[in-house]
Amino acid sequence: MIADEEDHRDLRDALRALCAEFPAEYHRKHGAAETYPEEFITALTEAGWLAAMIPEEYGGSGLGLTEASIIMEEINRSGGNAGHCHGQMYNMGTLLRHGSEAQKKEFLPKIASGELRLQSMGVTEPTTGTDTTKLKTTAVKKGDRYVVNGQKVWISRIQHSDLMILLARTTPLAEVQRKSQGLSIFLVDLKEAIGNGLSVTPIRNMVGHETNELFFDDLEIPAASLIGEEGRGFKYILDGLNAERTLIAAECIGDGYWFVDKMVAYANERTVFERPIGQNQGVQFPIARAYVDIEAANLMRFKAARKFDAHADCGAEANMAKLLAADASWQAANACLQTFGGFGFAEEYDVERKFRETRLYQVAPISTNFILSYVAEHVLGLPRSF
Repeated sequence: MIADEEDHRDLRDALRALCAEFPAEYHRKHGAAETYPEEFITALTEAGWLAAMIPEEYGGSGLGLTEASIIMEEINRSGGNAGHCHGQMYNMGTLLRHGSEAQKKEFLPKIASGELRLQSMGVTEPTTGTDTTKLKTTAVKKGDRYVVNGQKVWISRIQHSDLMILLARTTPLAEVQRKSQGLSIFLVDLKEAIGNGLSVTPIRNMVGHETNELFFDDLEIPAASLIGEEGRGFKYILDGLNAERTLIAAECIGDGYWFVDKMVAYANERTVFERPIGQNQGVQFPIARAYVDIEAANLMRFKAARKFDAHADCGAEANMAKLLAADASWQAANACLQTFGGFGFAEEYDVERKFRETRLYQVAPISTNFILSYVAEHVLGLPRSF
């Protein structure tokens, strides 16, 4: 392992001890039934891990994205799926960095204690996708309230969240000088909103990930729900997206190490033609290559996290970390399935479950092709392609 493994040994040891209380059978059961691992998430919350980035003055641990990413990594490395809880890590940062002092005092202590969950972020729409500045959901101010209309898709963990970060257009696109202007962020009370202008339709999917389509029909939210200044929401959301991509990178790294550990153990114990299959270079090389690529992605993850914690521009590093880690975990997943052969398709080995889970990150939260476009334009200075 790289140096950060030893630098955060106590953190990793504590997480591994907690995760060990929820063995593979536990996650396999919830994966097969497509149910939420409530007991596991509650245990993480009560131990303070999901409040890692909340400052101590608000009841959290005051740690950085570096430590938060290790938490996500260890959950996945243990055989779990941090996708059930990672939203709170990066969504909370939006509130922390851009919310008013009154908002932070009202919500952060309750999020830290687990009284409230901030697990959802409503950005993506069915007709605009990654073209965020063209989103069509509107929030029109009327007196002391905003009225929201529109539609969102692929919005996760609504059923297990009390609050949602919502990005909506408050100034029509035709009335702004730059298309990134006129977007605003709101903190929506889901318990108040659902059934009162917000309807939720679950989307069944290959991963069994809890995600939904949202419909806003004259949903009224208090003007005090606005985070930061009206019209600057796009800039605010970018902070959260950089954190999200770095955390997802860490989860992919956790997946990658899980696959490597599974492969090594199986290749050493599985005997065919009177020799362990791990003695064959055709089996060794894919395992070794997967490990090398995961280690390399790990370095970029820590670089992105450190820059984020230093409040430096980390867009390039966060995107590259996500791409490298997603590719490494997917390569490891394929190698693992090949190593296990037919047994890799059996639920009891957990390979097929983790295989499906890590495949998601070739597409979400941003596809690898969009990352390459970002690097080409913003890092290398090539012409904008879209």
